[in-house]
Amino acid sequence: MNILKKSWTRLVPIVIALGVCFLVPRLWCGRHANSWFDGELRRTRLLANDLIAFEQLGDANRKNGPQSSNRFSGEWVMVTHQMVALGLAQICLSHPELKSQYVFSITQAAIKSFLPETRSFGTRGWQGEDALLSVDGPNGHAYLAYSAMAVGMARSLDPSFPPDIANKHDTLIAAFERRLLSSPTGLIETYPGETYPTDVAAVAAAIALHGRATASDHKEVLEHWVNKVREFQIDPDSGLLFQSVDLKTGRAIDSPRSSGTGLAAYYAGFVDRPLALDLTQAILKHEITFLGFGGIREYASGYEGQGDVDSGPVILGVSVSATGFALAPLRAHGHRGAFTRLFRTAEMFGIWHVDEERGRFATGGPIGNALLLAMLTSGPEVAP
Repeated sequence: MNILKKSWTRLVPIVIALGVCFLVPRLWCGRHANSWFDGELRRTRLLANDLIAFEQLGDANRKNGPQSSNRFSGEWVMVTHQMVALGLAQICLSHPELKSQYVFSITQAAIKSFLPETRSFGTRGWQGEDALLSVDGPNGHAYLAYSAMAVGMARSLDPSFPPDIANKHDTLIAAFERRLLSSPTGLIETYPGETYPTDVAAVAAAIALHGRATASDHKEVLEHWVNKVREFQIDPDSGLLFQSVDLKTGRAIDSPRSSGTGLAAYYAGFVDRPLALDLTQAILKHEITFLGFGGIREYASGYEGQGDVDSGPVILGVSVSATGFALAPLRAHGHRGAFTRLFRTAEMFGIWHVDEERGRFATGGPIGNALLLAMLTSGPEVAP
């Protein structure tokens, strides 16, 4: 009896310690999940305020902002401004009373994403061919869809959006529409010889947003895109998008991967709800959970690979980017449980910090916070 009593006495603190280890991290890291999922305005505005301040600081005075010295960092500059515009606009769609406060910053961020110096990385990628000076040509320039999305969202909210930029936007969208309709695979190139379904999902979303902003009819091209995504771009076994596809034949060049699919699911939401739902379900099938934390596996079953600029670090098969991108479609389509699990992971590594009236994820930097603003406010933009 004494032996049993001693054993039990020793076991109790171990059980308590294990319980604390299992419960405390998930409770702490998930404490804000419901606030974000439910769109609690106070928390949303803290992050919005921080990114508005980032945009107002100005590129010339910004020490820690993104730079555009090469293709990847150039893309990050563009995407940072794009996601600020989208995130702030999504807040306005949910809370129209904030439109007058946010519309200037939305337009400011959208215009920055569209400037020649911002898109210069793409011009270099096309051997000096500027996307807006070659709209009559056949080359895809799909990278500029990220800017076009931001401009479309800004135009839908800002009645005084600058007409000269609006005209350039109209011309670009017309070029995207023509190029997509003529493509037998529903794809256009991002850079010479490089075709990525996720970038073309951004093209489709940009066209859809243009339709909302200008009351233009883009039904034919958007239906064409949706049909070709289902025909050529989705792996039938996993439901994930192939990361890269041959432009002419539709043959997969890269594996079906979750990082591209997660972002494409968000973009597809602007265009076609059923397609967005299907991509979201595919993402859900690739979730890994541990002690209440969730992550999204980067590669479909039967495929292997390393982390890269798209996936971010891949740790035990889990992609940092895919986990973050998945927050958007999960919130938009009402998957609270999975959203909470993934948010715990984002919070654990992101480290939420509040400083007076501004909040940020301390380890994310401007692009990480801009992405999370858009991902965590997604939902009101989804097509009926």
